[in-house]
Amino acid sequence: MGAVKRSLGAVHKIGWIGGCQTTLVQTWSSSTSRAFSTSSRIQNSGDGAEKSNIAKVERRRTIFSGIQPTGIPHLGNYFGALQNWVQLQNDAMPGDNLIFSIVGLHALTMPQDPKVLLRERSEMMATLLAIGLDPERCTIFHQDQVSQHAELAWILNCITPFGKLNRMTTWKSKIATSRNSGSESDVDESQLSLGLFAYPVLQAADILLYKATHVPVGEDQVQHLELSRDIADIFNRSYKKRFFPAPQHIITPTKRVLSLRDPSQKMSKSAPNLNSRILITDTPEEVESKIKRAVTDGERTLNYDPIHRPGVSNLLSMLSAMAPTVPELIGGVVEKQDPASLAELINHRFGGSGSHLKKMVTEAIVETLRPIQAELGRLKSDPGHLDKCQEMGRSKAAEMAESTMRQVRKLVGIST
Repeated sequence: MGAVKRSLGAVHKIGWIGGCQTTLVQTWSSSTSRAFSTSSRIQNSGDGAEKSNIAKVERRRTIFSGIQPTGIPHLGNYFGALQNWVQLQNDAMPGDNLIFSIVGLHALTMPQDPKVLLRERSEMMATLLAIGLDPERCTIFHQDQVSQHAELAWILNCITPFGKLNRMTTWKSKIATSRNSGSESDVDESQLSLGLFAYPVLQAADILLYKATHVPVGEDQVQHLELSRDIADIFNRSYKKRFFPAPQHIITPTKRVLSLRDPSQKMSKSAPNLNSRILITDTPEEVESKIKRAVTDGERTLNYDPIHRPGVSNLLSMLSAMAPTVPELIGGVVEKQDPASLAELINHRFGGSGSHLKKMVTEAIVETLRPIQAELGRLKSDPGHLDKCQEMGRSKAAEMAESTMRQVRKLVGIST
């Protein structure tokens, strides 16, 4: 284990900043549960110091989030989730439990090349380490190696009303994106598989397996979190026990990154047009080429207006998300780095040039990705190290998951 910690030491000094589609959850290990139970009795005694200790126990968190291993992560994944994972790790309090999963079972809801998927699972593990996640400070694992996820998903499938799933709409966007369709209206149910239809239940199982109480999510995932809350309530009422807490959502601060070619859609790994996204492995030349082709408009000045100027606003949002690089690009101190303020600043100093905005965004991306790419290359050259991290994460996740499932099996009547 020490070798793992030493090999990643340099990564944590990078100090990435946050913004995410992350899953923040709170749960109790058996030892924490005992501590909480004991503290509850002490609380009744009215001792102020004891109450302070109780509050510390209650603030212990488990942070869980997942990412599919389908394709190399793009800037939307990084700014929307991965960057925030590192920030959550760096801000974690003693006793917090951080769990980050590569959700291979979700990837199977859409057609995959088995050989490609196998390779991309390994690449995603390397990516999570390269961005600064430490396997000794958090649990990083493959969801498909922890069978309890699928087991709990089936049990939850058996109690989830069809009508609730029928109200989920994101499957249409997934199919439309995979078919390069410009509208979800072109998608019909004949193209829908059972796995894709039911994947929100698997997502709920991912959350509930670790007793989630809080879930920071992107705006497009709030509907699925509401389903997780509903399923937790149905389970608890069905078995007359407050077993699963109802997870609360926390909307993450960073807005989603949009497609460079179609800013009406979010940046996606599955979009057929490769120029629609910036991959974290893109070379400086590839970044420059893709940003040059990014859809903007013919206006002479810049302003942040996501409704009427989505292309320009998308680039301004991306630049704002790379705040540490902005002062050097501007050539001085920048007091406000929100997208609207950056638009005004570029108008004032550089005449509102769209080409200058693209140049700044290109340089900011290249500098942001440079240390990640260097670490990623080093990690890929050491497959033995990746295997160690993978097994470490699988073991820790499986132990936590089995603790929950032992209780679930007893509640539903398939174990004593």
